Amino acid sequence: MSNTDFTPRMKQIVLALLGQQGPVPVKKLADQVHISKRTVQRELEYLPRALKRYGIDFRSKTGTGVWLEGNDVDRGRLKTELEAEDTLDISDRTERQKRLILEILKDKNLKKLYYYSDLFGVSEATVSSDLEAVRGWLHQYHLEIIRKPGYGVLIEGDETDFRRALKEFIDENIDSDMIQGIYEDRSQSVMEVIGERNVRNIYRILDDGIVKRVTACILRIRDSRILNLTKDSYLGLVIHISIAVNRIQKQEIIEENAAMTESLMGDPDYMLARQIAMALEKEFQISIPEIECAYICLHIKGSKIQQLKVDDRSRQEIEESRELWDVVNEMIDCYDSGIAYLLRQDEEFVIQGLIAHLKPTLIRLANGMKIENPLLEQIKKDYSAIFERCRDVAAVIERRYGYQVPEPEIGFLAIHFGAAQVRLESRKESRRKVDVGIVCASGIGISRLMSSKISRTFADRVELTAYGVADLTPYVLKKNDFLVTTMPLKEDADILFVSPLLPPEDMERIAGKVRQYEAVPKKAEGGEFTCQLDQVNRMAMDIKGIIQQMGYHKINDEITFDEMLIAVSEELSPYADQRLVIQEDLKRREKLGSQIFPDMGIALFHARTDGVGKPVFSVCQTKDGSPFKAAEFRGICAALVMLVPKDGQVRENSDILGVLSERLVEEDAFLEAVRHGQKEEIRRFVSKYLNQYFKQFLDSM
Repeated sequence: MSNTDFTPRMKQIVLALLGQQGPVPVKKLADQVHISKRTVQRELEYLPRALKRYGIDFRSKTGTGVWLEGNDVDRGRLKTELEAEDTLDISDRTERQKRLILEILKDKNLKKLYYYSDLFGVSEATVSSDLEAVRGWLHQYHLEIIRKPGYGVLIEGDETDFRRALKEFIDENIDSDMIQGIYEDRSQSVMEVIGERNVRNIYRILDDGIVKRVTACILRIRDSRILNLTKDSYLGLVIHISIAVNRIQKQEIIEENAAMTESLMGDPDYMLARQIAMALEKEFQISIPEIECAYICLHIKGSKIQQLKVDDRSRQEIEESRELWDVVNEMIDCYDSGIAYLLRQDEEFVIQGLIAHLKPTLIRLANGMKIENPLLEQIKKDYSAIFERCRDVAAVIERRYGYQVPEPEIGFLAIHFGAAQVRLESRKESRRKVDVGIVCASGIGISRLMSSKISRTFADRVELTAYGVADLTPYVLKKNDFLVTTMPLKEDADILFVSPLLPPEDMERIAGKVRQYEAVPKKAEGGEFTCQLDQVNRMAMDIKGIIQQMGYHKINDEITFDEMLIAVSEELSPYADQRLVIQEDLKRREKLGSQIFPDMGIALFHARTDGVGKPVFSVCQTKDGSPFKAAEFRGICAALVMLVPKDGQVRENSDILGVLSERLVEEDAFLEAVRHGQKEEIRRFVSKYLNQYFKQFLDSM
């Protein structure tokens, strides 16, 4: 049924009033629909007559506001009809041109100017002017508006470019609150969430039924790569597939690319794409070509996930990617050569962060895939120094591959580098007294940036830990005094909901919580206290072992790298098989990127290995203090070997040894002792630094 009694502005006003349960001031109503108070008052004069046939009454009261009266059935019927109509204000030139792009993308077939003129209620001359205005937007995607005098207007371009324009149009006009709703309730269809927010019209380019069925297909595939997608990537996948299904149904197929398809076959992400395609074929009774699977695969490979959990297989693939390691090493040097040495020791940053992030980034850049970064402007404002450094980091990618890196991608690089720098700086600070958990659905990098802002404000007053939703175990909830989060949580805990940008009002609320808890003794239950004792005991034994069993070897200055590894492994284990494991793991790590530092006069060989059962710190010096002669050592006079067992305490043990790595850079006396000092002198330094670390650890309990 057509609602000819309602002007576009009246529709906006009525929909806003239908969303209210009581009176609303006219000024607030005007702000809500983005028009002046006077215009709202003028439109309200015509509402009583227009609402009469719906059994709904318009009411107003001076000093109180305006509202609608009517039963739920009548209100629901009116809302449904208004949302089914075009609520776009066609008198707004920008909005009208946006709608024109929408109509062109919905149907690229030949249309006369009169069709658009009648649709928008404007002259054909106005439509003609609007067509010229939107031509530039379409050109970005290699699409051309063709005018045929006497016949009308149509759009020409490659099907791949046409779909890219469809996707980008939706991305540009999508509402961030809507994305959050879709992401948090994945059992709800995309279109249902869109419909709840009165912006359904802009998305009528998507078929409601198709989107609901696509969402259902994806929900049935319980794969971690889908379940762990960030909200933007999840919605992007739904929209990408919905567009593809819609186009396939219209027999608009992308041209086959045998080379690309063959290069992806056998890839785990291609197998997932094929699984999705099979579900779609069954649901829609269509045949999905291999090239469509290839594009779904590329979309998955180019997507971001909430938090990278690198298993042993993925870790091995990453570590064997020599090219990526070379690129990452160059990027780290470009970011800050002064702390590059320490950044390379941060495995969470290098492997789980930068390298794992770089792989999908290169896929996106190679295929012209856009990624949204909703916090870009805030990152540029609040972390401007890090962002500007990351422009230089991005230049490494541009030089190596020839891809122009857009600012949203640079923003994500800033998140990874910023998080690493926060971890680096936090090791130097005193431990905090109030335990605060940071929970953020956007990914561990965003949580770290939030942590950075909080830690810089409260310094030694708080102990911060970043968590994903899946990490909120009963132990974690008991450990933390309160949680700071950007999303609704149902856990039984003291939870503070904030904006990801942490505006001043949110920081003040956090300050109030900190003041509240720092004045109250920490409550500890028996089970938690026992767990803490276990942690302290483990830490104490590991530190004691490193100090007491510190290795110290005087070796021939003509020794080669392989001979040194044999000598070291013989000191560490009496078993031949374990020695071999140590040697192979050290060789593998060195191949990824040299750990020889001529400027410091040392080499640092470190690895995770099954060849040891406890953390190891060992020093190798030449017998006379002169530099090694072997070419691979390039003039160094001492080598450090740091090994961490592959057990459940990898991170804790890495942190312990990481303290010693940091002190080598910061303390010249320690570095000189490692190069030329005696065993007991080196041991005194090691004992001093690990004693400081252990005290900080105890303060944090």
